[in-house]
Amino acid sequence: MATAADVRGEDWYGEDLSGREYSGTLFSGVDLSETTDDGAVFTDCVFRDCRFTLSRHTEAAFVTCTFTGCSFAQATFTGCKLVGSRFDRCTFDLLTVDGGDWSFVSLAAADLHRATLTGVRMREVDLADAVLTRAVLTDLDLSAAVLTGADLSGADLRGSDLGGLDPREVVLAGAQVDVAQAVALVTALGLRVGQRHRTAGVAVRGPGGILAAEHAPNRDDRSAPDAHRDP
Repeated sequence: MATAADVRGEDWYGEDLSGREYSGTLFSGVDLSETTDDGAVFTDCVFRDCRFTLSRHTEAAFVTCTFTGCSFAQATFTGCKLVGSRFDRCTFDLLTVDGGDWSFVSLAAADLHRATLTGVRMREVDLADAVLTRAVLTDLDLSAAVLTGADLSGADLRGSDLGGLDPREVVLAGAQVDVAQAVALVTALGLRVGQRHRTAGVAVRGPGGILAAEHAPNRDDRSAPDAHRDP
């Protein structure tokens, strides 16, 4: 295991990092573009101004690491563990994350628009003020996640746990949700979902651009008052 050794300005383009282990290492200005790794382990490492463009990581671990000013354009993480890691001023163009554990990760104010995250455990992740427009965020465990100020416009949220999401504190215009999520969001807004006979739909726009459905009585369904009363 490599421990507490600095790696500066190295060109690791296209290298296979499978099986490598680093602890407490500083990586500065390292080109990790198109690297591949199967099971590499990075613990308490710091990555500054590193490029992970088109890199492929499978069952790798980046535990309690710090990433500052790094590029993850078109990078792919499959079944990886990033518990407790922090990202600051990083770019994530077309990032793909499939499975794995990203709990307690800090992605506050991260620009993750058009990123794809599926089946990831993200408990207590910090996504405050993150840009997630048009992102695919399906089947995620977002228990106790911080989403205040996040922009989820046009995002696909189907199958994800949104129990901790306050729709009044995020932007949800055009987001795609399943039926169960829609009911939970409408309930969180304080609305009651009900049905009346022969009703007409009325659009109700809530905070964050949410569009819910409410029903109003049909005029024809109202009984004529005193229709059978003697004159």
